[in-house]
Amino acid sequence: MTSQLSQHLPPTYTRRPRGPTLPAHRLPDLPGRVAIPGQSRGAPGVPSALERFNTAPPEDAEHALLGCLRSLRWALRLSGHRPYPDLPSLLAASDEAAYDLSPREMTEALAAESLPALPEDTYSAAHTALSAAHAAYEAKFGHVFVICLAGVPEDEALGRVLEDIRSRLANDPEDERVVAADQLRHLARERLLDALGARDRDDVRLHLAGAAGPGAAAMGTDPDTSPQMPPR
Repeated sequence: MTSQLSQHLPPTYTRRPRGPTLPAHRLPDLPGRVAIPGQSRGAPGVPSALERFNTAPPEDAEHALLGCLRSLRWALRLSGHRPYPDLPSLLAASDEAAYDLSPREMTEALAAESLPALPEDTYSAAHTALSAAHAAYEAKFGHVFVICLAGVPEDEALGRVLEDIRSRLANDPEDERVVAADQLRHLARERLLDALGARDRDDVRLHLAGAAGPGAAAMGTDPDTSPQMPPR
């Protein structure tokens, strides 16, 4: 199943000056992007968000998916394998498709990311430390630092970001690519949940707990914590 969606994607990604404050960690809006509708709570005759996603035109589904992870092949694969019987199936497909991205596709997805979202007042208070840490990371690895902060309390987010940057600076580039790719998968999954309005679903929480694997707590996906999107 194909579409003309690639016409909407820029041929290259140009990094914008950051200015005195750091941007939020979210993908930029796509022209004409169609959001996945909100989750239905079982009203008679009203389709759920997953049902509407399953039946949406391919172009609309792909636009919505690109708001979760900027990889055209990932979006085409998820769109093309519809319909999904339930949300855990969609999330499992998201993980599987993300694992199959080539190094070039992963580089393009990383290039579309911006910095982690933190409470606005932390940027002015810790601007020097954050800027120095991000600059050191980008100088070594050649791409922006990505981290999933789902489940991390707001007052701990800054410390988590700084701690992870400094820890991951000790990685060699090949190992860090594996870590960054894993963080992208977590971010894509969180954005899918957010787009579908399914953040409080018990079956989704169980799926996240089972899929998080070793080190989940260190990456902000503690299976004992209901996932929460970072501030935007």
